Amino acid sequence: MKKFILILCSVLLSAHTASADQADLTKIENYLNNLKSLKAGFVQMASNGGTAEGVLYITKPSKIRMEYTAPEPLLIVGNGDYVIYHDKELDQITNIDYKDIPATMILTQKIKFDGKNLKVTDLYKDSGQTSITVEMPKNQAVKPITLTFDNNPFRLKQWKVIDQQNIEVTISLFDMETDTDLSADLFKFDKNDHKSSSKTKRK
Repeated sequence: MKKFILILCSVLLSAHTASADQADLTKIENYLNNLKSLKAGFVQMASNGGTAEGVLYITKPSKIRMEYTAPEPLLIVGNGDYVIYHDKELDQITNIDYKDIPATMILTQKIKFDGKNLKVTDLYKDSGQTSITVEMPKNQAVKPITLTFDNNPFRLKQWKVIDQQNIEVTISLFDMETDTDLSADLFKFDKNDHKSSSKTKRK
């Protein structure tokens, strides 16, 4: 009888955990799907010791702009068709397909962790934050992305990816503003645009 009770408790606990996990996944899906626009300062840290700061702009679907603060000579603009990576110092422009960048998952209009297009490989939650690691089974060339959210209030805090050189890159957000009107001009690439609004200071 004691063994039976232990087995029953184990089954009930597993069912409760699965239910809690699904609730967390649904919460993340709803948050990302309801997010229309975002502006935030960011700090970028790489596992090779590199650091940078700047300002991030997002308008869904598929529009992104990352302005790096000097002396970092980088500008990244996603106009909906492709992502432009501009190294101002080298005067070099590279066009990147959205499907080759895991972070563009955040930009899609409808996110669903269905196990086919987006597969959750890890989910962690404590009193302060929730983290989820997602991979794209249909595109094995793209490394998994880990999204971290503050729990109260629930909002995107950070994402972490592995780049093509196997360097872990973490983007942490601060001073976030959501669902505000952002100028369409932000997502139009201008090679001669050397202005930067990346003077946002962390509080």
